[in-house]
Amino acid sequence: MKRSHIILLSAVLALLFLAGCSAAKAPPPPVAMEKPLTVTTVPTPDLPTATPIPALPAPALFDTPWDDRAIFAPGLIPSQQDALKELPGASVYHIDFSVSDDLTHVMGKLEVRYTNTEDVALNEVVFRLFPNILDGKMTVSDITVNGQTAQTMSEAYDSVLLVAMPAPLQPGEQVVIAMDYEVAVPTTAGANYAVLASMDDILALAHAYPMIPAYDDVIGWYDDVPPNYGDVTYSDTAYYLVRASLPAGQVVQASGFEIDRDEKDGRQIITWAAGPMRDFYLVSSARYRVMEEKVGDTVVRAYAPGELASENELALQYAVDALKTFNQAYDVYPFTELDVVGTPTLAGGVEYPGVIVVALSLYDPEQPFFEVATAHEVGHQWFYSVVGNDQIHHPWLDESLTQYNTALYFGQVYGPEGYRQELANQQRRWDYIDDADIPLDLPVSAYDEAEYSGIIYGRGGVFFDKLRQKMGDNAFSKFQKAYYHTYKWGVATTDSLKRVAEDACNCDLTPMFEEWVYPKD
Repeated sequence: MKRSHIILLSAVLALLFLAGCSAAKAPPPPVAMEKPLTVTTVPTPDLPTATPIPALPAPALFDTPWDDRAIFAPGLIPSQQDALKELPGASVYHIDFSVSDDLTHVMGKLEVRYTNTEDVALNEVVFRLFPNILDGKMTVSDITVNGQTAQTMSEAYDSVLLVAMPAPLQPGEQVVIAMDYEVAVPTTAGANYAVLASMDDILALAHAYPMIPAYDDVIGWYDDVPPNYGDVTYSDTAYYLVRASLPAGQVVQASGFEIDRDEKDGRQIITWAAGPMRDFYLVSSARYRVMEEKVGDTVVRAYAPGELASENELALQYAVDALKTFNQAYDVYPFTELDVVGTPTLAGGVEYPGVIVVALSLYDPEQPFFEVATAHEVGHQWFYSVVGNDQIHHPWLDESLTQYNTALYFGQVYGPEGYRQELANQQRRWDYIDDADIPLDLPVSAYDEAEYSGIIYGRGGVFFDKLRQKMGDNAFSKFQKAYYHTYKWGVATTDSLKRVAEDACNCDLTPMFEEWVYPKD
C-alpha cells in the first residue's frame, strides 16, 4: 500500500458506493497466477469519514480481556517475561477455527484489536489473505469494525483486503475488526513450495488466517505480491489466542504453547497462547511421532513420521546444538518451546515463530543439507522472529545474517575447520552467479531465482565474515549482541544495522557497505 492509497481510499470507496460499481487496482504480475481481482463493497448510510468510530467492544471469542498478557507468561522463559511489559500497541488476535476431517478445508472466525502505532491517521486497516497467492483460496465475510458493518475493497489477486475506518484512525486509537473466513488448502506443492498444503497426510497451515501486515514509514502498508521464491510476510510483533478443532488422532503442534485441550465427538479442541510473535503457524499429522530434549528453560521438540525415528533424532540434535550456539552468540532464546517439524515442503527449510520446518526429503544422515537447513532455520528465531525486518524489500537483513550464523553453528560444533568449510560452501554458491557484484540490499523481485540464492545466501554470508574481520572479533561480538537487543521485538533496517556496527567498532563502514550492500546508482 503506497501512502497515496491511504489518502484516497475513503474517496474511492465513496465513489464505489455511490456508483454501485466494482473496480480494483491491477497489480504487477510478479508471480505466475491467473486469479481475477474482485472488489467487495458493503453499503453503509454514510461515507466512511462521516461517523465516529463506535466504542471498542469486549472480546467475543475468548473471555480474556484485550490487555491481559498474563496468559502469555508461561510461554516465555523467566528471564524474558519482562517482554510482556513492552509493545503496548501490539495487535491482539483472537482466532477460532475448525479443520475438516480430510485436512483440506478451514473455517474460522477472527477478531483483532488493532492500535494505530504510526504517527499518521489511517483511513483503512489492511489485511493480507496470503492463501490467495499460495495456490489456496481464502474468502472472508461479515467484516465489522467495532461491531458495525465495514466497507471493504480487495486487490492484488484478492491477497489484499482494505477495511475502511468509519473515521480516520488517529495515532494511539484502537479498533476491533472481526470477520469470518474460509480457506481451501492446496493438496499439491504448486508455486508455494507446499508451505500451505495438505499432502502425504500432513497439514501445514502457513499464514492461513487474515493477517495485518506491517505499516512501513517508507512504503506505507505492505501490499506487494512478492515473487514465489522469497518470503511473503512482513509483519509486526503481536499476541495470539488461537483455538482449533481438528480430527482426533492428529498430532498437532503450533506457535506458542498449549493452554487447553478437550476431546468431543471424535474431535480435539486445542487452545494456544502465542506471543510476542510475528505470525501463527500450525502443523498436524497422524503420522507424527515426537521426541524432546531440554536446553535451559526451553524444551526442544522434534516431529517426524514414525518411520524416520533415527533421522528425527538427528533433527533434534541439530536444533539443540543450534539453540546453544545462538544463545551464546546473541542472547538466550526467549520462549519455553522450540519445535522442529518435517513436512513435504520443497523449500528446504522455512521459519515461523517458535517452529522451524525442514523438508522431509532432507531427512537422511548422508544428506549434508539436512544439518545446514536445520541450523539455518533455528537461526531465524533470532533474526526474522525476534528482530524483524522487511523480508520482501530487504531480505538480506535476516537471510544473509542467518547464513553467517549457520557458519557460526558449524564452527561451534565442528571447530574452526567447520566454520571455514561452511563459508566456503557459501562462497561457491556466490561464485555460481555471473555478476558477482550484485548488491545485497535489493528487493527479492530485483533478483532472479538463481541470483537470489547466490547473492542473498552466498555473498551475504561471506559479507558478514568480512565484516567480522574488519571490525575485529571483540567488536563484532559486541555488535551482534547490541543489534539483537536494540531491535528486539521491533523492525531493523540496513541503516540501523550499519549504525550499530559502527558504534561497536568506532569506525566508518560506509566504504564497505558501498562495495557490498548498497544499490548501485
